[in-house]
Amino acid sequence: MSYIGYSITFFISWWLFLFMVLPMGVTTHSEIDKDVKDGIEIGSPVQANIKNKMLITTSITIFFMIIVMIIDYFDLISIK
Repeated sequence: MSYIGYSITFFISWWLFLFMVLPMGVTTHSEIDKDVKDGIEIGSPVQANIKNKMLITTSITIFFMIIVMIIDYFDLISIK
């Protein structure tokens, strides 16, 4: 696989893992407050922790790409 192929795989995998990590550890306003203030959506998260989730997503994707590169280098699975 070329560098472009690795880049495309990383990009698509990063977004896939991001959507898997985003709902983890989310506490909504409806879970904490029984009396939600006006103008606040009851399903919105209290704290999103986006930076932390992006770091987790990037580390998972890097680990995944290392596995993909090992499989490609040693030709363990042939997709040609």
